[in-house]
Amino acid sequence: MSTKSVSLEADDILLATDMVRLGARLQVLQAETSLSYDRLARLYREIRGVSPPKGMLPFSVDWFMTWLPNIHSSLFYSIYRYMDTFTPAKKARALVEAYRLYLEQSSVGLPPGDSPSEPVLSFTRAWMLLRFFDGGLVQLVRCEQCGGQFVAHAHSLEAGFVCAICKPPPRAGKTRSQRKASHAVHS
Repeated sequence: MSTKSVSLEADDILLATDMVRLGARLQVLQAETSLSYDRLARLYREIRGVSPPKGMLPFSVDWFMTWLPNIHSSLFYSIYRYMDTFTPAKKARALVEAYRLYLEQSSVGLPPGDSPSEPVLSFTRAWMLLRFFDGGLVQLVRCEQCGGQFVAHAHSLEAGFVCAICKPPPRAGKTRSQRKASHAVHS
């Protein structure tokens, strides 16, 4: 084995390790590295302590269009584009670095211990989002009120687009636990 192939394999192992720690599914690892399925499954079990989950990856463009996932996926994609364009990190490495920054930024401002147990945008969904952009299924559209760019269906009308931050849906942020807490305070 040449030193170049050993180096590429070591890079793939490091990339796969980072992706597993961030929550990547086995299908993502297979697509982004040249490691065998068996090797990736062993690596996954070693890092996570459990076998990799089975089943299909989420495949719905519509999930990214609902109000909260749209805000989070738009934030993530903006970070990814910056990382891929202006740093040495490219493609899969840019995905890993952008997702780390997304996790950091999506919990900013929350009281300690109050961060959600699961991020709105999982690593696998972030990877799928990039695939949807590459496949031309989604695009960025500029909000006419705030000027931010948000994920939208490809070829959707751009005129008159208002994002979910500028115009949240009526029930946005009204979770059962918040209603219960609010009701207990007012009782």
